[in-house]
Amino acid sequence: MKKIIIFLFCLTIILLFSHQEKIVIPKESIRFRIVANSNSKNDQELKWQINEELIPVLVDITHNSNNINDMRDSINYNLREIDSIVNKYTNSYTINYGQNYFPQKEYKNVIYPEGKYESLVISLGDGLGDNWWCVLFPPLCLMEAKQEDINDIEYTTYVQKVLKDLF
Repeated sequence: MKKIIIFLFCLTIILLFSHQEKIVIPKESIRFRIVANSNSKNDQELKWQINEELIPVLVDITHNSNNINDMRDSINYNLREIDSIVNKYTNSYTINYGQNYFPQKEYKNVIYPEGKYESLVISLGDGLGDNWWCVLFPPLCLMEAKQEDINDIEYTTYVQKVLKDLF
């Protein structure tokens, strides 16, 4: 009986803390999007290569921005660096910082309506492929990128240890 009570207690704790948080993009935000030329393997890989090299630059930009106006200034100040990174991979692209169209998106169980949003958009070639997008300010995608870097670390909680010892 004691094991069942402990098990139910632990299960309740796990369920309470394991729900997936919904992330809501604030109205005052800046999005970021890279649109691949097409859905071919090469075009999608190119999109990810550019994304991988841009993330550290974007982390620096957001790190130095305390509010949305700082972020706007940082993006404008760093557009040449962003351009030079993309240009290393292809010379067929456009970069637009301003009001850009976004189709309806679902992210973390929240549906975001289509519309024009303040954003930094990089379109590779014809820009007809799948895209990668996130929220630059507040830096939601960059926090998630940092989170993904630590996914390989194994964490053990007290509850996990108790459950393991019980069974």
